[in-house]
Amino acid sequence: MAHNEVFQYSIISALMDGVASHGTAISNILAHGDHGLGTFKNMFGEMIVLDGVVYQMKSDGTVELIESPADVITPFATVTRFQPTTHTKATIRGKQDLKDLLTGLFPSARNHFLAIRMDGVFKSINVRTAGGQQSPREGMTAVAGRQTVHTFGSVRGTIFGFRAPDYMMGINVAGDHMHFIDDGRKEGGHILAFETEGEIEVAAAQLSNFHLELPTEDDEFNEAALVKDAEGIHAVEG
Repeated sequence: MAHNEVFQYSIISALMDGVASHGTAISNILAHGDHGLGTFKNMFGEMIVLDGVVYQMKSDGTVELIESPADVITPFATVTRFQPTTHTKATIRGKQDLKDLLTGLFPSARNHFLAIRMDGVFKSINVRTAGGQQSPREGMTAVAGRQTVHTFGSVRGTIFGFRAPDYMMGINVAGDHMHFIDDGRKEGGHILAFETEGEIEVAAAQLSNFHLELPTEDDEFNEAALVKDAEGIHAVEG
């Protein structure tokens, strides 16, 4: 794939319906992008992809480097071959500040994807990590009900994520969907809230090409209702 195109495996509504027992190899994801996020088989933990390296952030607070991507499965992931078109420095006091910043940087991108990377010191980071399904086809809402929440203070690290347009809800997560990992690669998760400690580096790009690969020969996916549950997705994704 070219730079700044979106590649996605499966859809978020499938996770809501518990489609997570199968998937595609992480190596397939890396063939399409070097930055991104997602989850792992049975929704065990949060995925972040940075500079072509994949990390699994688990509910027990540990982080695992995925050293054999051909042997690890993801039921949902979104990646891009990230080449930022805009760089800036900013102090960001939360999600609304980020929304305002990105809207100012990309005023004509309301109906496009954006890819965002932020590097620096964060005054506070509030994240969650999913503990995984307890039974096949258990939905994402039930899994999220057992999620673990962690708060980190004055930590240096990286946030990466996507802003997806409203019409993508159910396919992806409309709005800002971001994951964090610290510089030591020892803690991280799905962003619930954050605030920077002074200015950080912000790199971003507008994405206009979207590629979707759906699961095949997967009974869970074939039998799933895949009805858009915008309220449920917002509740789960924060």
